[in-house]
Amino acid sequence: MKLSGGQLVLKALQDEGITATLGIPGTHNIELYDVLDGSNVSPYLVTDEQSASFMADGYARSSGKMAVVNIVPGAGLTHAASGITEAYLDGIPLLVLACGLRNDISQSFQLHDIAQIEIARPICKEVFSIKKHEEIYSVIRKACHIAKMPPQGPVFVEVPANLYLFPSDITTLPPSPLPSREGGFIDENILTKIKDQLNQSSRIGIYAGFSTGDVADDLVCLAEKLDAVVFTTISGKGVFPENHPRWGWNVIGMGAPPEIQKIFSSLDCLLAIGCRFGEVATASYGVKSPTLIHIDCNEKVFNKNFPALITLKAHSSVAIKALLASDLKKRTEDKSFLSGLALAHKKIREEQKSHQSSSRISPSRFFETCQKIMDENAIYVTDSGNGTFLAMEQLRLKHPRSFLGPIDYSCMGYSVPAGIGAKLANPSKSVVTLAGDGAFLMTGLELVTAKTYDLGVITCILNDGELSQIAQFQKKTLGSKTCTTLAGLNYKAFAESIGIPYFLIQKDSDIESVLIEVKKISEKYPVLVEVMIDYSFPTYFTKGAIKVNFLRLPWKDRLRFVGRVIKRKLI
Repeated sequence: MKLSGGQLVLKALQDEGITATLGIPGTHNIELYDVLDGSNVSPYLVTDEQSASFMADGYARSSGKMAVVNIVPGAGLTHAASGITEAYLDGIPLLVLACGLRNDISQSFQLHDIAQIEIARPICKEVFSIKKHEEIYSVIRKACHIAKMPPQGPVFVEVPANLYLFPSDITTLPPSPLPSREGGFIDENILTKIKDQLNQSSRIGIYAGFSTGDVADDLVCLAEKLDAVVFTTISGKGVFPENHPRWGWNVIGMGAPPEIQKIFSSLDCLLAIGCRFGEVATASYGVKSPTLIHIDCNEKVFNKNFPALITLKAHSSVAIKALLASDLKKRTEDKSFLSGLALAHKKIREEQKSHQSSSRISPSRFFETCQKIMDENAIYVTDSGNGTFLAMEQLRLKHPRSFLGPIDYSCMGYSVPAGIGAKLANPSKSVVTLAGDGAFLMTGLELVTAKTYDLGVITCILNDGELSQIAQFQKKTLGSKTCTTLAGLNYKAFAESIGIPYFLIQKDSDIESVLIEVKKISEKYPVLVEVMIDYSFPTYFTKGAIKVNFLRLPWKDRLRFVGRVIKRKLI
């Protein structure tokens, strides 16, 4: 039997262990969908290709497994581009399987005719354009291999429609083995320099990124051996248990609480592993770094925003294991320092809990109760804006891959579809989506997909009636707000229209009883919860980012900004 292009694609996906594709079928790839139907690679129908890419991100980010963004030519790619770019900037592996135009005819101006390879190139690790049947299997396997190799990211593969439409001359399935993805080279000379610098430092901090979660237990051992305090990136929240006495915060510098800033300023050495000091992670680069040792699998991140004394190109897991295996000095625990760190966290918690609302939902009460009711290994999915920073500061997570959010690209609309993807990959875990009301208006309709496939994701709409992150920036720096008030939506009617349960939380006393009921229902069905959140107290991150940018201005511009705010308040 001659194999079709679709059968060759299916075989490659099966050999990669991929079990899900996400997309919308079109005239160009219906033959592929016909092959997928009834196979062990399930095609999931979404409402929008943007959601397909966000879902694939949430699937991979929460589980470490890859899903396929399965798109039609042209419009499918441009719709999915936001989610692909988010995955590219945050280092999440995706296979973007795009159908191409027919390459066996001479006619021009075909349906969906754009130069999609050129569109995909700047937002993917690598792009492949398949020309003939014989390339399909090996190229898809190679693409998956590249996507998973650090630094991870999306890889784009274009398969012309005619390769699906017509059979090939291939009659036997090709072999499947590829080089192992395990292991990695490490420069022993540089490792020795790192060890010597750590041994001579008096107070060490570790700054850990998302990829360190692959060796979370080893990270704890390294922190204890160095007597170090551990900070993580926002994406890396949970890679170090946040009930551990050595946990510092999820942001370094001025985006952290004052108590944490003081602890950070006491360090004389920072060991950064798997991070790149981006704008969001540093609250607009508001960091005065001590002596920096920077380890990352991508040498392009070194010495960009903060100069490093020593740099080492290596994967996080390889570097951490190598440091532990070296003759690194075992330090005596500084009980006084850890006591001070515990006191700082206690003070921060007390301040957070002091912000109680009489008319809306107090953030500290909501997040604390949510963690009390949900499983310990629950996954929380945030969206661009205030909800991400609020959840980051309020939640205390113990496991890697338990906090998902659009960080470096910060694309609104991420949370609902990414939460569905996370639930698809982790059916036994509670998945709580924390969507701002503005973000929900973008992709909330994807709950239709959750309903269709009985994916019990809990979607909490943090409703404050405006684009709160931008509104807070406007109010603080301009003295007024513009185009941030939302028209709103009848969320109860929306939930009823797609056939899912709806709950409203209006006061703190209702939080626990509602969430208990919601969790029970989510074991079988998706649930929508409207939370009338109080955003009146800005996050530490927001206050820090505003302060950093204000202090960066020349004096005359500082006076101009302050004068404008004062004038508008007086008028």
